[in-house]
Amino acid sequence: MGIVAGLDSSSAFTRIVVCDTETGAVLRQGYAPHPQPTGEAVPHETDPQAWLLSLGEAAGGGLLEGVEAIGVSAQQHGVLPLDAQGALVRSALIGNDKRGQVAAADLVESLGGRQAWVEAVGSVPHSAQPIAKLAWLARTEPDAARRVAVVMAPHDWLVWQLLGRPARRTTDRGGASGTGYWSAATGSYRPDLVELALGHRALLPEVLGPSEAAGTTPEGLLISAGTGETMAAALGLGMGPGDAVVSLGASGSVMAVHHEALSEPGGLITSLADAAGMHLPVVNTSNAVRALRGTAEMLGTDLDGLSELALKSTPGAHGLVLLPYLEGERTPNLPHTAGTLSGLRRDSMKPEHLARAAFEGMLCGLVDALDVLRSRGAEIRRVFLLGAAAELPAVQAFAPGLFGTQVVVPAPADYAALGAARQAAWALGVARGTLAPHTPPVWPAPAAQVFEPDEEYPAWQGVRQQYIATREQIHPGAF
Repeated sequence: MGIVAGLDSSSAFTRIVVCDTETGAVLRQGYAPHPQPTGEAVPHETDPQAWLLSLGEAAGGGLLEGVEAIGVSAQQHGVLPLDAQGALVRSALIGNDKRGQVAAADLVESLGGRQAWVEAVGSVPHSAQPIAKLAWLARTEPDAARRVAVVMAPHDWLVWQLLGRPARRTTDRGGASGTGYWSAATGSYRPDLVELALGHRALLPEVLGPSEAAGTTPEGLLISAGTGETMAAALGLGMGPGDAVVSLGASGSVMAVHHEALSEPGGLITSLADAAGMHLPVVNTSNAVRALRGTAEMLGTDLDGLSELALKSTPGAHGLVLLPYLEGERTPNLPHTAGTLSGLRRDSMKPEHLARAAFEGMLCGLVDALDVLRSRGAEIRRVFLLGAAAELPAVQAFAPGLFGTQVVVPAPADYAALGAARQAAWALGVARGTLAPHTPPVWPAPAAQVFEPDEEYPAWQGVRQQYIATREQIHPGAF
């Protein structure tokens, strides 16, 4: 028996879980928000020292006593530009920073289009990606860009800090795969793309294998490779081949565990690597719960009320179909379109039918994303449904039939921190010779509600076909 810790440094806080290496049982927990900057904050920029301060606060009170290894999960889509001495040349750039949209578009054109990027690194640059942030920096702050000698992501930097800022800098394949300059298919960097964005080449962290350790602190504490939040959460959920996660936020995302890198010529798939040696292709949608919230506001209710209304209608919502493209759409690639409500007839113009169309439209949009993965060879037998909206009765009633799979709604937990702890236990076991380097420790599955497609499955297929027919009529050839 041993004790390990997993920490998740998100965009707003640090969470730490301390776990038993054998059972994964959570023994202790810590939490602290990142301190807020004094003065006026610049959106999508931060001083990473705030991450260290909240880490120290979350770990206070002897939380890490007896811990033998730590895993680090951190927010993705972040860039820390460092000079040759390891000092920041400017604040860290984080999040979905829209300032990089023009730079991302220029990068796409410079390499020869979307398919050229898909072939190079399995994804097309967008404003959130580190490569787009580097290009924005070169365009808008050329003096700072010229001083950049080393580029790190948030989890890379935190691991480096925990180890005392050694000469060796590391990352993992999961984190590297989201940068826009590392290919999950080839397992290698494309330094020429860094040069394309930044104007010159920079040192990039060494990419570690899933069970490798980044190093050991002077006190003997082993630090595992670390990873991004998405990959850590997948490891914390215990995902494996055949599993997918559908994340319900204002926008949506669908990711599946697969044995090889998947891509799509138009760039609908972002080809990520996971934290366990497999691949984690992701498809994003611009609209998910925002379609529910908008409909709820129209009907003068909230999400719970909207769910209750939707359950009073029947599959197909009396012919109403909502294409939920309220913010344009990424899947299919319709960035400048708007949402559409189709099938209005006198008998369908009732609140319960509109509510039902909103839920069916949101879920069918996510099925479109699932089908992109399926069309490229991903087998999906089980879907984990994440996000507060996953608790809505209408979502739980409609999702199994529309997805055509078992749907699992895990109990709320710090899955990214748990995944980081599981990675730490894996690296510790490999270092001691008690675990194999290709198989993570087996921890119990999280508590969850499980929903299966019922006898109404043919009716749900009809709902899906009604949605596809409407989409093809209004946006022919969208896919």
